[in-house]
Amino acid sequence: MKRTILALSAMMAMGFTAAAQNAGEVDIETSDVQLEMITPAQPVQETEQEIKEREKKLRELYDDVAYAKASNSMRRGYFVLVADNVQIGNMGYRHYDINRNSNFILVQDEDGIIQYALNTGLSGANGLGGWTGHGKVRNKRITYDKNGDVYLQYQLISSGVNADVHITLFHNSKRAVATITGGAPITLYGEILPYRDKKHR
Repeated sequence: MKRTILALSAMMAMGFTAAAQNAGEVDIETSDVQLEMITPAQPVQETEQEIKEREKKLRELYDDVAYAKASNSMRRGYFVLVADNVQIGNMGYRHYDINRNSNFILVQDEDGIIQYALNTGLSGANGLGGWTGHGKVRNKRITYDKNGDVYLQYQLISSGVNADVHITLFHNSKRAVATITGGAPITLYGEILPYRDKKHR
């Protein structure tokens, strides 16, 4: 019995020795490990001029993205010009106190709508102190100048509408101006936004 215990003890000791030898064969190099102490970030101390320059770059980036979306939507033919002021006649008074949701030019491929609503207390042709025209977009033509301005011209035609529409999108912006002729000239000033009606999705 004692011999068996001694034999087992010897075998265990040999096993541990072998394991220790095998473990000793694993060569761990630590000299290439670079340790870096992370310290809390310190607030960036910007000068007033640096703040202005950073904000200017952000505005320019925003304008570039807005312009790209607006010009692309005009080229594809799915957009809305949401007006924030309207002028009736070539030298007429510009109305700034208008509802943006009621004053717009909408183009959906071959379908188009023009609407202005001055809400002056007079009903007008559309009951909102203005006029609404539905029709088909015909003879569409889009051009660009060297500055990046985009020009879109088309006719809106139906049984009750025959209007020429000229829209200018200004470079690096979503700001635009649209002139509608074929009757008393109407000018809408606003923003071009991508828009796709559900029935055209």
